[in-house]
Amino acid sequence: WWHLLSTSTLLASALTLALLDVPLPFRVFASILSGLLLLRLFVIYHDQQHQAILARSKVAQGLMSLFGVWALSPTSIWKSSHDHHHKHNSKLFGSHIGSFPIMTRARFLKASKGEQRQYLFIRHPLTILFGYIFMFLYGMCLRPFMNSPRRHWDCLVAFLVHACIGVGLFLFGGWKAVLLVQTLPHFITYAIGTYLFYVQHNFVDVSLADSGGWTYEKAALESSSFLKISPIMAWFTANIGYHHVHHLNPKIPFYRLPETMRAIPELQAPKHTSFRLSDIRRCLRLKFWDAEAQRMVGLNGR
Repeated sequence: WWHLLSTSTLLASALTLALLDVPLPFRVFASILSGLLLLRLFVIYHDQQHQAILARSKVAQGLMSLFGVWALSPTSIWKSSHDHHHKHNSKLFGSHIGSFPIMTRARFLKASKGEQRQYLFIRHPLTILFGYIFMFLYGMCLRPFMNSPRRHWDCLVAFLVHACIGVGLFLFGGWKAVLLVQTLPHFITYAIGTYLFYVQHNFVDVSLADSGGWTYEKAALESSSFLKISPIMAWFTANIGYHHVHHLNPKIPFYRLPETMRAIPELQAPKHTSFRLSDIRRCLRLKFWDAEAQRMVGLNGR
């Protein structure tokens, strides 16, 4: 409760400052801070959906369901897709739900031009950068509702709530209010968040397997990265960088992941990456799984 309520209070305060009629630099700072705090609260929501925290609290479940609607990740689509991702992480077939699709190079060359364009678009750096639009407004809201209106009615609610908040902000404070209270914070959250979805399972020495050679433990330890970042960013990302530990046991609360890694020797030499520009570039260039070389490769096959 402390993590949930303290983060929520800080986020509400930052959003309020971004809305107030104070000097613009203060509002911009508050807007950027809001994006980072929203990212942290999203990971806390993610933990609660795993039942890693506040599992028996109906109040927490209600609050987190409302947060999911506001954060463009309603529980109906988030839980089903994310649970599927954990059960099928790193499989060459069936792992695209709740994660980025991965084709073998041979499968890509046999695909139609339309399939190739769609595949490369989903994995394009600009698509990741604009995750707010492509992965959340469309991917987590509009697309699920269009595919299954009865099952994912809350996805339409989330989209409409987001639109109504934008209209309300414009009527109250004009385009600056929309930009600083809604657009910029969400852009920051979902640009970083979408990249986290990507980099935690798309990195240079990742291991993938077909259904015959797949095990849950191997997928957690060899197909989930440990993200080396500063203590400040570890706080804002609520330790989601300890992703190999999280995939091994998603019931571990985010605030105990570092402790778990320190306590278990087998978890202390993970495959890793970072937020360094060189590592980001190496990860983003990866496009296909080369079955012969047993590694991810770029468009040129290297």
